[in-house]
Amino acid sequence: MDHQTLEKPKVLVTRRLPDVILEEYKRAADIELWDEETPIPYDTLLEKVRGKEGLVCLLTEKVDQRVIAAGTGLKVISQIAVGFDNIDIPEATARGIRVGNTPGVLTDATADLAFSLLMAAARRLGEGMDYVRQGKWKTWGLTLLMGQEVYGKTIGIIGMGRIGQAMAKRAHGFNMRILYSDHSRVRQVDEGLSAQFCPLDELLRESDYISLHVNLTDETRGMIGAHEFDLMKPTAILINTARGALVDQNALYQALKGGKIAYAALDVTDPEPMSPDDRLLTLPNIIVVPHIGSATVNTRMTMCRMALQNLVAGLKGEKLPYPVN
Repeated sequence: MDHQTLEKPKVLVTRRLPDVILEEYKRAADIELWDEETPIPYDTLLEKVRGKEGLVCLLTEKVDQRVIAAGTGLKVISQIAVGFDNIDIPEATARGIRVGNTPGVLTDATADLAFSLLMAAARRLGEGMDYVRQGKWKTWGLTLLMGQEVYGKTIGIIGMGRIGQAMAKRAHGFNMRILYSDHSRVRQVDEGLSAQFCPLDELLRESDYISLHVNLTDETRGMIGAHEFDLMKPTAILINTARGALVDQNALYQALKGGKIAYAALDVTDPEPMSPDDRLLTLPNIIVVPHIGSATVNTRMTMCRMALQNLVAGLKGEKLPYPVN
């Protein structure tokens, strides 16, 4: 057999994968792996994408016009994520490069985390854990770390896509009044969960809990700022498991410190990772976790395999099973 026949397409993978998954990738392609915990530096990405037919990346990689132009042989960009705002989709499309993502699979995992953050903030779990670890727990106290009720309260969901709907189902199980804001009504949540479609300002004024589930676009960037915090109840709790840049973090700091809202719980920040010196982390009424919305074993393994399916199809010049463009 001709040696050329045995050659596999060259692919750059920008993040460490589980060993069992990496072996599947290696059977499909000649893999160059960025095997570090931290994201691949931009200049290194520019260098290593040259000569590659495939790129497997994460949200942490900026796949802009320069990167795409450097990858002159690229056939496919396979993102291990649902979002793709880090990729210049028009540029990839113009160059005939297929782009794929991993939609659907992380819906329940992310909604589970969002509702977990809601509960943790409502009952001040982070403060309670610190209280014990710092040796402050001396006795049972009638007013010690009193939190807020969840059952029967009002939740405002901004963005009623897959994850927003999954969040609404969880809220329905707690007999919560469900308000939502989106471009249009979503009939299945109106009818099935008795949710109420309303303008954003009304949602902000009436909700006890506000959960963000929209994509990051020019329109939504900084959509929660000083004006929006002024509309919220002083007892309101903000949950963000979508994108950090949806929230003006300076305004969030002022709102939390000044008592305009009661609490915030974030799985995403702007930038990521958040600096340990960030002044938000000096406040007691905030919970921040490191973008772990989809971090369950089953979800992450499935995401990796979906990305592999996109990669293989793209290398063959076939339609991607989970296409973006």
